[in-house]
Amino acid sequence: MSTFVEELAERSREESKVRAVLKRSLAFDPGVYSAAFPYVEHRLKSDDGEWKRKVYYLVAGLWAMHWRDRSGGMQSIASACRMLYWASDQSPSIERRFIALIDSDEEQLPYRLRQMTALLKEYEIDFNNLSKDLLSWNHPDKFIQIRWAREFYNQTAEKNEETEMTNKENEQ
Repeated sequence: MSTFVEELAERSREESKVRAVLKRSLAFDPGVYSAAFPYVEHRLKSDDGEWKRKVYYLVAGLWAMHWRDRSGGMQSIASACRMLYWASDQSPSIERRFIALIDSDEEQLPYRLRQMTALLKEYEIDFNNLSKDLLSWNHPDKFIQIRWAREFYNQTAEKNEETEMTNKENEQ
């Protein structure tokens, strides 16, 4: 059985309007743009909660917005944020946006994810992984947000240590 994102990609190859409709759906709250219903609703069960429904619509729209015909390696959104942070010389604004993203509640999350995904246009994001993460976003332990922070900062700490070691070696 194909994943939701693989199915969207296949349908977009068959119907040119799929990505346009899903991208347009981002202008609305997740799950209310009726033109997107044919691409998402069949994946949901009648007993699925409202959060799962919103996640599916949000991920479909983000996938459509971010879509490029690329075949590189995909990474989590946290890894892509870390890569952008380093590529932009550790820009404080990237870090602030990342912190705002992981601090988002379910009302703020669609807006902040759209912002971050737009900034990550040069990076391939694993939208299947994003979907799984978002389904657990509201867990009281915040384990998804903690994992994202670790992905972002643990690599950052390692790079800072490498830079310090290089600087010390150059001083000698």
